Amino acid sequence: MNEFDDVLQVRDLHKEHGQGQSLVRAVDGVDLDVPTGQMLAVMGPSGCGKSTLLHLMGGLERPTYGEVRLAGRRIDNVSERGLARMRRRAVGFVFQAFHLVEELSAAENVELPALLAGSSPRAARRRAAHLLEQFGLADRARHLPWKLSGGQRQRVAIARAMANEPLVLLADEPTGNLDTAATLDVLRLFEDLRSAGQTLVVVTHDERVAATADRLVSMRDGMFVDDTRLAVRTGRLDGLIKLED
Repeated sequence: MNEFDDVLQVRDLHKEHGQGQSLVRAVDGVDLDVPTGQMLAVMGPSGCGKSTLLHLMGGLERPTYGEVRLAGRRIDNVSERGLARMRRRAVGFVFQAFHLVEELSAAENVELPALLAGSSPRAARRRAAHLLEQFGLADRARHLPWKLSGGQRQRVAIARAMANEPLVLLADEPTGNLDTAATLDVLRLFEDLRSAGQTLVVVTHDERVAATADRLVSMRDGMFVDDTRLAVRTGRLDGLIKLED
């Protein structure tokens, strides 16, 4: 758990592409605080800027102007080397297309971020084994990605994102390629992570995913158009599971 009340802070954030008549404001003056341990869902139509916002918060893109702070430290103006170091150690990413290394086993994929961050091979193996056990994948540890189902691949991707115990987990349409059963598996993982104090920001089109969050913001044309604190979380996922039965 980190010492800051808000693990992520965004102030007057803008991301623009092009110029003149072709200018596109992908993110247009967004302000946002994400408290430690909160699960935030971001929804909106395609092209509204939600994935761009996620990339800006994780340091995958730089804003045209505005500020992004992670655990109180500005990350929008640090060097490329510093930004890469921050991404490896403090931010976990999960994508719709999994982005696993096809030549590596499930365990090796999960070990990779820890190795890149400077962990010893032994420590990386131990952490990967723990995560795969936690996520119900211990018996798939030596399988290559093509031997795994879509839901299993996404669970491996989430385990990989958690390898360095990030301050925040950023997920971009994490259930977009999954069937109902696999989606519910991922939602259970997110529920467990959030219950353990993990901060999550999830971009989604899936109302089932959004319904399990603590807070939902809706975007349109690069701006927030709605910000809702959702009801008490207790039993929410169980209710969704019953609806699917």
